Amino acid sequence: SPRASPSPAPLAAASSSPCCMNIENLANPAGFDPFASDAQEGGDQGSDIHIRVQQRNGRKCITHVQGLDAALDLKKVLKVIKKEYCCNGNIVEHDEMGQVLQFQGDQRQNIAKFLIENELAPKDKIKTHGF
Repeated sequence: SPRASPSPAPLAAASSSPCCMNIENLANPAGFDPFASDAQEGGDQGSDIHIRVQQRNGRKCITHVQGLDAALDLKKVLKVIKKEYCCNGNIVEHDEMGQVLQFQGDQRQNIAKFLIENELAPKDKIKTHGF
């Protein structure tokens, strides 16, 4: 006698289970949105400090720092960071982001450490981005 193969689970039962993937969950995800923080950055831009690195050509790169408090004298901050970490830098006026500090090289860790040690920003407000 031929053995009876187990019948496949009905599709409705699979879609009611929260752990199973189906097309409805993919089309309308109710869970974590990985791009939610990027969409909200425009609203909290004044509270968070974003440190990004941009690749130039070859091994060259530029570090951008945005979101520093407007009450800070950015020229003095720039001068101290340049002297302490032996890198060149300048202040760039950006249309959307306001004044942005730029430094030569990958200075993400140095700048984050500088901001925390000199109490210019709390550690939880510093967001480091890059490759």
